[in-house]
Amino acid sequence: MIKKVTIGFLGCGNVGSGVWRLLEGFASDIAHRAGLTFYVKKVLVRSLDKKRDIAFPPGVLTADPADVLDDPEIEMVVEFLGGEEPAYTYMLHALKNGKTVVTANKVAFALHWHELQKAAKKSGAGLYYEAAVCAAIPIIHSLEESLQANRISKVLGIINGTTNYILSRMSKENADYEVVLKDAQRLGLAEPDPSSDVEGLDAAYKLSILASIAFHGRVPFEDVFVEGITDITAEDIRCGEELGYTLKLLAIAKRSGLNVETRVHPTFIPSDHPLANVNGSFNAVYLYGHACKEMMLLGRGAGDMPTASAIVSDLERAATTVKHRYPTFANELNPKVALINNKDWQCPFYIRMMATDEPGVLGAIAIAFANAGVSLAAVQQKGEQVSGRVTLVIITHVAHEKDVQAALQSIDAQTATLASIIRVEQEKPADQDNEMETL
Repeated sequence: MIKKVTIGFLGCGNVGSGVWRLLEGFASDIAHRAGLTFYVKKVLVRSLDKKRDIAFPPGVLTADPADVLDDPEIEMVVEFLGGEEPAYTYMLHALKNGKTVVTANKVAFALHWHELQKAAKKSGAGLYYEAAVCAAIPIIHSLEESLQANRISKVLGIINGTTNYILSRMSKENADYEVVLKDAQRLGLAEPDPSSDVEGLDAAYKLSILASIAFHGRVPFEDVFVEGITDITAEDIRCGEELGYTLKLLAIAKRSGLNVETRVHPTFIPSDHPLANVNGSFNAVYLYGHACKEMMLLGRGAGDMPTASAIVSDLERAATTVKHRYPTFANELNPKVALINNKDWQCPFYIRMMATDEPGVLGAIAIAFANAGVSLAAVQQKGEQVSGRVTLVIITHVAHEKDVQAALQSIDAQTATLASIIRVEQEKPADQDNEMETL
């Protein structure tokens, strides 16, 4: 017996069109495998007169949100609007009406997860969001279900395809950031306004979601440290490669006891690290659990059809679930409980400075770092003297962020000036077989 599920779309851009095509072209497979048929009754659009690639049946398109949100026949609502509003308001309305919501909206979800889940629980509706992070890569499902027997201590992610494409091109071609960005925009891999991607915000929204699930403690978006790639130079990428590192915009979440740090920033990783060879627009998430040990998921993290794939999978899962499940957080009653400690993380640092080329300068720099409690692992001079100054590249041992900043601030500008500072991620996860504490 085939179960008919009536659904409504909020929006229908590229991803919505991809879902429509999958539901049509894959209908027989869905019916055979899951015993389901999906009937799209209404599709909310901004303009009824806009020309579209899809020939929607008469009466399906509507400009009135109530036709989707308040129709008692519509059991599930799929949100394609993007951004915070009106997406959040519409999803909340649907959940309060008992309609299951499926979304790829990392912004509205990361900012309002607590409110959306509260409404879903109250009405008994489902809330599904696999497509909100890394599109077709099943990282949400893996963390929520497949890896529940693990204490996850570390999540590293390349979770923004635009920045990964840009950094990959800069590395391969020794090209400048602005040149590669313009190419990415021309190819449609970067938006006309790329700020959300290149400033790290897109990755930060996604990391808020991943860290919350991985560590069973709600990690608000505003507690994620964010730094983008706009100041990265081809020179720094080249210097890092000479030292055995590859540069990525990395989303990092670590848990130790009750302390959780979450940060997004350009990061040097060893060139033999599994993430170092993730290039172009691909996404990947590397994690460590006390039972599964190391694991990495790799795939297309954006695009209409990869995202549509995750959404249709969520629709199937929701339609065949007897009772919807919701993630539980140690700080669920108060989503701002202080589980977050990302103000003073520890890691090695790559530092490029322009130093005066005269005796005693290197010693003065070394003393400044030593006085701040920072140990230097390597110091190299790069190139020839220019206007009385030379390029120094420094790699520190693991150090506190605040100590490194204090050392840099104590160095007189006549001695050396900072050109760039990039964090390094090279620690190996500790064996956590005996680490069974809970958040």
